[in-house]
Amino acid sequence: MKNVQLITLFLLLLSCGSKDEGTYPEVKSLTELVYSSVTVQPDSLYQAYAIVSGILDRNLVEEGDVVSEGDTLLQIINNAPKLNALNAKYSLDLAREKYKGKATVLNGIQDQINAATLRYRNDSLNYFRQKKLWEQNIGSKIEFDTKKLAYELSLNELHSLQNTYEQTENELQTAVKQSENNYRTALIGTRDFSVKSKINGKIYALYKEPGEIVNTMEPLASIGSVNNFVIDMLVDEVDIVRVTPGQDVLIFLDAYEGTLFEGHISKIYPKKDERNQTFKIEAVFKNPPNVLYPGLSGEANIIISKKDSALTIPKAYLIDGSMVKTEEGLIAVGTGLQNLEFIEITSGISEDTFIYKPQ
Repeated sequence: MKNVQLITLFLLLLSCGSKDEGTYPEVKSLTELVYSSVTVQPDSLYQAYAIVSGILDRNLVEEGDVVSEGDTLLQIINNAPKLNALNAKYSLDLAREKYKGKATVLNGIQDQINAATLRYRNDSLNYFRQKKLWEQNIGSKIEFDTKKLAYELSLNELHSLQNTYEQTENELQTAVKQSENNYRTALIGTRDFSVKSKINGKIYALYKEPGEIVNTMEPLASIGSVNNFVIDMLVDEVDIVRVTPGQDVLIFLDAYEGTLFEGHISKIYPKKDERNQTFKIEAVFKNPPNVLYPGLSGEANIIISKKDSALTIPKAYLIDGSMVKTEEGLIAVGTGLQNLEFIEITSGISEDTFIYKPQ
């Protein structure tokens, strides 16, 4: 019996203690933040590729070197494009010779046209002479028909040769133009055996050693700005609609433990990364650290909004997102800003309302 009384007393005390666990709303400064992971990268960072395949002859720079736009970074060896350019030159010379050379195909057709013209004139003269005689009832019908047929055949042959000449000339002109284009393309290939920098910047990485095979699908070098760095951030899709360019950012880098850096949002990429359901945004430092390296990581909080005087309660006291427990029972409240610990109460209760923590 005594044990039952002790258990009952313990439950009563526990119940009273739970009921009394509460707090009053508090007016305080409240800042709403959005969390993001951080990676530091040089501005204008890009990877350099080769236009042609081959073997890397030598790297003309080293990691950490500062380069100017147009500087040669790597040299590639490949004899195939030179041979292709030489073959293209031979094809171009042959096409020009066929079109404008001494033994051009057109000269042969022109000789045939000259001969056909003489035959046509002769057949025409004989035909019209015979026609005039036939109109005077002189000569035979067979003789007239024979000369007429010879005249028509020679005329058709002349027209056919003239059409052949025009068609052949067009084909030869087209062949010359195609050969010229092929030769120019082949020459471009012979000039692309060096990889040049597109910006004034620093060499952050070289991916190939001399003697290794180079192709057009693999990067050869990574180049970016010397002093200007950007902060790559990944924001969850549920938060991205609250992020806008210009918002302030609080940045914590693992390499500078305990140091707070400030920045602001400079760019928002509109496409979502389907793999991790995040959006990429960029920020810039207001006062960057003296030493930065590509790939430095950390965390950041984007300041969405801020109030100096907000009526707040701990988030743990909110029930179903819109109610709190008071001495009068459950009361619906309006909410505003929030962070990880506190949430703003805009209506429903005041500073004098005692609220209980839900069990």
